[in-house]
Amino acid sequence: MPESNLHKLSALGQSVWIDYLSRDMLATGELARMMDKDAVVGVTSNPTIFQKAISQGERYDEQLKQILDSGETDAKEIFLQLSSHDVGDALDILRLIWDESSGLDGYVSWEVDPTLAFDRDGTTAEAKRLHDWIDKPNLYVKIPATKPGLGSIEDMIAAGKNINVTLIFSLERHKEVMEAYIRCVERLVEAGGDPATAHSVASFFVSRVDTETDKRLDAIGGHDELKGKLGIANAKLAYENYREVFSGSRWEALATKGATKQRCLWASTSTKNPDYRDVMYVEGLIGPETVNTMPEETIRAFQDHGKVAETLTQGVDEARKLLDDLAKAGVDYGDVVETLEQEGVQKFADSFEELLEGIREKRGELAPA
Repeated sequence: MPESNLHKLSALGQSVWIDYLSRDMLATGELARMMDKDAVVGVTSNPTIFQKAISQGERYDEQLKQILDSGETDAKEIFLQLSSHDVGDALDILRLIWDESSGLDGYVSWEVDPTLAFDRDGTTAEAKRLHDWIDKPNLYVKIPATKPGLGSIEDMIAAGKNINVTLIFSLERHKEVMEAYIRCVERLVEAGGDPATAHSVASFFVSRVDTETDKRLDAIGGHDELKGKLGIANAKLAYENYREVFSGSRWEALATKGATKQRCLWASTSTKNPDYRDVMYVEGLIGPETVNTMPEETIRAFQDHGKVAETLTQGVDEARKLLDDLAKAGVDYGDVVETLEQEGVQKFADSFEELLEGIREKRGELAPA
């Protein structure tokens, strides 16, 4: 059988994760099939994803009835029991990959309550709870990279816990995330811990950057040549910063003790604008020591017509110039990424509330008369 496009991509050092998890894909064997056919070696999830999964069909009804029979009525606690079932099963399916890759891949991400995004103590307590709930080495707990979140991220990694740092939009915030990671690995070493037990990825969001930037360019008028470019340019500059941070004497001192790099994970890689190529956020960001977490439709599209080549280190000077050109056109980069962080947190919080409301409705339907 000829090697698929995603297997070729993986051969260049980029891991393929799927940005979706549902009981249906577990029960039908779809996840296992994608691991084989589509080179999928990891799974990410968030409240929006679980909301879609739980609202469709009846896969969750039997467990929900059991939970209700046990006397649990709180919608969030019901959700955690439902989602922990899926996350735990997916972790078992992916465990062999985790073992064979020495902890590089084979992860499933489970997100903390997004309404806690600006509450450091609340986030830390929730992250600890999730890691205690599913005590498996290939679990990632997702924490948003808000300012308060950075402290929680550092505390958790310093305790040897795996963290997927999510909702990163800005180069400056990404630098803060990487610095926090190195600092907490140093804390772990100083406390006598084994840095090889702590893993992290930095989830850098891509397509939403173009959506916001294009909207602002439309409001200004003209400058069509600048549209649809900042998302990839921003990520390429983030990767340049990554290569700089995870090199040199400070990092090497940790690496010799077994510390692993905090890889860049490209998130939000489906194409939102139908005028743009549907695989542009995959093709434009292929490079080693990275992850691309894709929705199923993007995986299908790339397998069908994606072009595989190392592109991540190409056009970096042009990426820097683009930031200057956008500034001259009147687009404030700092305001773009700050807006996206605020909106990202709010969207996840809204999805979480929608999810809880859906559970309350199901609870009403299934509760004994």
